[in-house]
Amino acid sequence: MSQQPDPEEMRVGTAEREEAARLLGDHYSQGRLTPDEYEGRVLAAYEAVTLGELRPLFQDLPAPHPAYLAPRFDPPPFVPVYRRPAAVMPCSPKSKVAAGVLQIVLPFGIGRFYTGHIGLALGQLAVVVFTCGIGVAWPMVDGIVLLANGGTDAQGRHLRD
Repeated sequence: MSQQPDPEEMRVGTAEREEAARLLGDHYSQGRLTPDEYEGRVLAAYEAVTLGELRPLFQDLPAPHPAYLAPRFDPPPFVPVYRRPAAVMPCSPKSKVAAGVLQIVLPFGIGRFYTGHIGLALGQLAVVVFTCGIGVAWPMVDGIVLLANGGTDAQGRHLRD
């Protein structure tokens, strides 16, 4: 079983020692340390080998402290957040089979009139009329899509099966 090393026994490097000395200088310049305290703490900072030797140099001082002396907290474990299910919307009283068959059998927007999509139905009707019947592909494909995937009525409710 692996044990984690004591954080106080972790060794420090030159960068950590210099940061501690710099921050002690900031405290000295703000009048929190006397010249003798400052000199003693800076010498102790440069002689420190572990974090445990640096920590007492800042215990009686307010922030700023070296970042590496801040207590480390493990982040909480990841817990996925699931969205609440959307409010259940009632199904339309209209059938997707009826809408699809009407679109295929009468391919000039009748199925879309049935579902309440008047603008789309008028568009399909106009395309069929202005193309002299060549535009029937649009309502027929729309009917096949309605049969395969369903659709919605004008109020946004799903067509029933």
